[in-house]
Amino acid sequence: MRLIRNTLLSATMLMGVGVTQAHAQDVDVTATDKGDEIVVTATRRATSLQDAPINISALSAQELSKQRIDDAKGLAAFTPGLTVAETGPRTAGTIIMRGISSSDAGNGANSNSAVGVYLGEVPLYLDFKLLDINRVEVLQGPQGTLYGLGTLSGAIRYMPNRPDSSDWSIDAHMRAFGQSQSKDAGVNGDVTVNVPIVQDHIAFRSVVGYYDNPGFIDYNYLLKQPGVSNPQPVRGTTAAQAGLGTAAQQAANFYSKKDLNYERTFTTRNQLLLELNPGAKLYLTYAHQQTKTGGAQTVQAGVLGTGRYESAKRYQEPSTRTSDLFAAEANVSLGFAQVVATSAWTKQTTDTFGDQTDLLLDLNYGYEQFPNYSAYTQSNNRTKQFNAELRLVSSHGGPFSWVVGGFYNNLRTGSNGKEVLPGYVAWYNATRAGTIVASTGLPRPPINRPDDLEYISFVNTQTKEKAVYGEGTFSITDKWQVTGGVRYFKYDAFAEGGTDTPLTASGQIRTPYPLAQIIPSRVRSGSTAADGFVWKANTSYKFSEDLMTYFTYSKGYRTGNVNRVAPCIIPLPAGQNVCALPSELAYQPDKTRNIELGVRASLFDKRLQMTGSVFHVKWTGLQVPSRTVNGAVGITVNGSSAVSKGVEFTTRIKVTPNLSLQGNYSYTDAYLTADAPGLVVSQGKSYGAFAGDRLPGSSKHAGSAQVTYTQPLANGNEIEANWAVTYKGDVYSRIGLRGNGEVIPAYTTHRAAITYRAEHFDLGIYADNIFNKYATTGISNDISSFNQVRNGIVERYYGRNILAPRRVGVDFRFRY
Repeated sequence: MRLIRNTLLSATMLMGVGVTQAHAQDVDVTATDKGDEIVVTATRRATSLQDAPINISALSAQELSKQRIDDAKGLAAFTPGLTVAETGPRTAGTIIMRGISSSDAGNGANSNSAVGVYLGEVPLYLDFKLLDINRVEVLQGPQGTLYGLGTLSGAIRYMPNRPDSSDWSIDAHMRAFGQSQSKDAGVNGDVTVNVPIVQDHIAFRSVVGYYDNPGFIDYNYLLKQPGVSNPQPVRGTTAAQAGLGTAAQQAANFYSKKDLNYERTFTTRNQLLLELNPGAKLYLTYAHQQTKTGGAQTVQAGVLGTGRYESAKRYQEPSTRTSDLFAAEANVSLGFAQVVATSAWTKQTTDTFGDQTDLLLDLNYGYEQFPNYSAYTQSNNRTKQFNAELRLVSSHGGPFSWVVGGFYNNLRTGSNGKEVLPGYVAWYNATRAGTIVASTGLPRPPINRPDDLEYISFVNTQTKEKAVYGEGTFSITDKWQVTGGVRYFKYDAFAEGGTDTPLTASGQIRTPYPLAQIIPSRVRSGSTAADGFVWKANTSYKFSEDLMTYFTYSKGYRTGNVNRVAPCIIPLPAGQNVCALPSELAYQPDKTRNIELGVRASLFDKRLQMTGSVFHVKWTGLQVPSRTVNGAVGITVNGSSAVSKGVEFTTRIKVTPNLSLQGNYSYTDAYLTADAPGLVVSQGKSYGAFAGDRLPGSSKHAGSAQVTYTQPLANGNEIEANWAVTYKGDVYSRIGLRGNGEVIPAYTTHRAAITYRAEHFDLGIYADNIFNKYATTGISNDISSFNQVRNGIVERYYGRNILAPRRVGVDFRFRY
């Protein structure tokens, strides 16, 4: 019963795109972090990073390896304007760019549609590990014309290495580490193999990886026998009077599981290259990943005396997320243009189990009269997506170049959920059934639901989007270019769902035991649709080979949709209802408009490289999280308007041939520009938000700095030492701190590594979070539920995500 945001979080392994004159898919983009130029293709034209006329950051494969960046959560520290909170393996994390977020800074979602994430060209919903990646390109600001839906605030492109039909290669990597607060060591390993099958025509490339990362959150109050064990042996009118009982009571009722927020991930990506000739290539890709964990990276802030790395939850909270991808990309040269055709089919299934006791307490159904009351929830969420894109990219040369294309996306989601109250029915029938109801004078009937099923639901949705786009660039002189682009989009969304409450009298009639299905009369549906245009204008001027400035006006959009909640039956039936009213069923698109001025400079024979920009983003029709009136189910609604403005800066300084410095800094001021009555919901109460209220989820100030020293050795090898410090400023957990929001404090972390590098292998030691900083990274629910007592039971609803403690390990890589 939590908000599930339909969004983009990851994408295909498809390789490259066509470009003017030099086709991006044919360009060798290998680059290092030692001063060599990184070649990027985000503009559909291969160009060096310093010559790109847009705000784009890039991390090379060497930088990803050096900083041990395995997924999107690791990118934020080294990319200005990017925020991805560390929320643990149970979710993929919410990606925020330039402060464009209205969601609570909580446990994170498995995706976030304000930022498009790609691996290659096709937007997908998957979160594959960053293995065998050539580089990561981060495009700050709306990218609505070329990249389309979901690029409201920017896009991230993971560009994998390609099959090579000319030579064999192998890359094997292993990392082992110990972690503070964990009893077991962690081990990560991956192997990449490139196999040329037919010289210059057929090649196969495969990467396989496994991550066994220990947890550090202990679940010490798990119920031995739900419905029989007492979750809180000592009830009280205040939290101070209540407790978890004596040592004997705890031993009788609870058992412990240590380090339950572990991660175990298996991942593989496989690609076959079929090359008829240099002008006709086909890439076929299959990828699979499964991530398992036993609990959340969340603590309850000391409720009932729990510790800093201790959960107060009554149940284990396992999650299994399984993703599959099938993709194809064809690149064909027509002489005057390059045809790029891509298609992909993806599937993701997520199964979760969690403690639902406190939510039902909040809904005040009276279940807590049962002395051993507790509840759990199980859910199954499914995502299937097919998308296809056909693009034509000019290659005829001359001062004018262009890109035109069409895009189609068909997204289907499904979810099933249930809630169970172990032992409740047996207690009710023994103590309540047959007693007289004072208001009616009639005896209470027994409940015929021995499985204790309290709630069931299903929701199925489908969203189809079609778009056409075009972008053209005219080089007025060798130094001055102008670019313009436009995109037309249209989408339709449909939802169908139903709920029932089998413990209520009418629910027992609708869903008599042993049925656990929803009758057709309880099923409702709804739909929404919209279309529109977004456009872009850009110009850049090169004062010299080492100094360029650019200006961009761009728009981005995010499609509306139907909320994944069963529509209400109108008029509302008597008793419990968990559903969406007509006004809660759907939400509309939101849009951004970005104005940006930037400069790129390479000075002193490229020993000093700098990139800086100032931006102003106007956001209208905000999509914000809310809850239904009936059942407090998470939904999305349209809110007010907002603005985000700030500065982003990166630099690289080569002090000597052996000593280099790197740094980045971002200032982001994101806030509402109009009042929004009733925008924030807490404890069933609506709170207004007002113009000037700061947006949640991202820091005003953030940045990193690192120093790298390389010592060449007489044998031709080298020793590299690196130290990096990252700073994340304070974050608001909720818009304007309205509705019991709070400030998440700023924190600083340090990491370091010393690595011996040889021709065919690297061997290093490293440490992350060197000073073992304890920090909060997110908030679930809000502070009003902390130590809240309902009928003698202390709620354990409030939670804080926390930073992973210190890691110290060894890292080995072999390549040939």
